[in-house]
Amino acid sequence: MTVYLDCNATTPLEPEVIDIMKKYLCDEFANAGSRTHEFGNIAKAAVEQAREKVGLVVGADKSDVIFTSGATEANNIAILGLEAFAVASEKMHIITTTIEHKAVLEPIAHLEQKGFDVTYLEPEPDGRISPLDLAAALRADTCLVSIMHVNNETGAIQPLSECVDVLKAHDAYFHVDAAQSYGKEVDVLKNPRIDLISCSAHKVYGPKGVGALINRRRKYKRVPLSPILFGGGQERGLRPGTLPVHQIAGFGVAAELALKHYKNRTVRCEQIKQDAMSALEVLSPNYHGQEYAIASTLNFSIEGVNSEAAIVALKGIIAVSNGSACTSSSYSPSHVLEAMKLTEDEVEGALRFSWCHLTETPNWSAVTTALSRLI
Repeated sequence: MTVYLDCNATTPLEPEVIDIMKKYLCDEFANAGSRTHEFGNIAKAAVEQAREKVGLVVGADKSDVIFTSGATEANNIAILGLEAFAVASEKMHIITTTIEHKAVLEPIAHLEQKGFDVTYLEPEPDGRISPLDLAAALRADTCLVSIMHVNNETGAIQPLSECVDVLKAHDAYFHVDAAQSYGKEVDVLKNPRIDLISCSAHKVYGPKGVGALINRRRKYKRVPLSPILFGGGQERGLRPGTLPVHQIAGFGVAAELALKHYKNRTVRCEQIKQDAMSALEVLSPNYHGQEYAIASTLNFSIEGVNSEAAIVALKGIIAVSNGSACTSSSYSPSHVLEAMKLTEDEVEGALRFSWCHLTETPNWSAVTTALSRLI
């Protein structure tokens, strides 16, 4: 049986998430915006309960939570939603990194085409951004700093606490794409200096198609975001559209379970990682960004092994990827690994193994045997 090792692309659903989704998909199916009858009120109550659970994971009030279709939409609202404020206040400088997900890089590139000035921070060899580089890049007209928490390709955990320290004396808004860390690396995201947090349910054992943008208050004022979609008053007018109650309820349960079990889940993921690295040792792999990586991700290359050939060789044993699922159809080299100054062979040979607490133990002997045949 093939073992799924592509959890950075999407995770399996927790059984309790499936149960609550069935309830609000089949039984309590009403529109949460229907205020004239009890069915709508039940749906609305489910949404508000989930809103509270999603906020609790990052220490935010439920009123800070805006439901979206996922982290990509949350990123777009956080970035493009600041355009009007930035222009009006003449603060049109943005700081981000070269290792961000395309859901951050592309909205920022859109603003760059419209006259914004963007500074792209380069990673260190360990795959992390230097807080000193952030400090050097800050300007009086910096409106937004957008730095991911955990890289989706390498698993490298960015030094957010140090970045927060750099930003304490500056009024720039701080946005964190936490798609890969929400419900896993919990404590740092509770820092109130992080103004905006993007997260996605399907990366934390919830359903695809729902996520959230956390918009915290700073001195009693929220980040002055403008909507990028129009057509309804839902989500405080910032994100219009009928709320998918069953997905939101599923997200709420996923968030609740994550907050309750993240420590035990991490222990399980660390054990899988240790087993993987022990097995791979005979192949002398080159690891990428693993010094400060999350417990559930391993990015590496083996000299002489092409990643596409390796993926084919591993079929029937494990299911893995060689990069972000969002750009896999383009077959372009990883911009993350290129930014880390890896060699062309390392970039072309890079494999990403990612797992979770629900992952069955792979046959590591079969994995190493299959890969050794390619050398």
